[in-house]
Amino acid sequence: MLDSVQIQALIPHRYPFLFLDRVVEVGEDTIHAQKLVSGADPILQGHFPGNPILPGVVQVEAMAQAAVVLAAQLGVFDPATQVCYFMGIQEAKFRAPVRPGEVLDIRVKALRTGRIGKFEGEVKAGDEVKSSAKFTAIIEALPRDAD
Repeated sequence: MLDSVQIQALIPHRYPFLFLDRVVEVGEDTIHAQKLVSGADPILQGHFPGNPILPGVVQVEAMAQAAVVLAAQLGVFDPATQVCYFMGIQEAKFRAPVRPGEVLDIRVKALRTGRIGKFEGEVKAGDEVKSSAKFTAIIEALPRDAD
């Protein structure tokens, strides 16, 4: 299990744009992470007032963040020297709204790893599927600071 501090050692995201609170398990080519959805999350203040719903794009981003943690745990991504970017999102489906108080189970499977990776993920709260997507990402060298 990884907590949020350990996750932040593996990916560059920070609150309020860090969408993983813990990693429950890492397998051979899978990861199970969680996000605890709070009414205090800044994005829910404006999406939507009086009817807070976690945007679907945030759910896809949470899947992508879990994929980067998985790549780091598998040894194909080095956060000290590399950065990972989205290349594409395919087959994204949003099935049910995510509301404050829900615990999201984020499961991602690596379909292909390497410089260009392909993943599929699913976000659930309890037994209810909230969203799913396939996505590709590319690993690049960290940009060097200009002198």
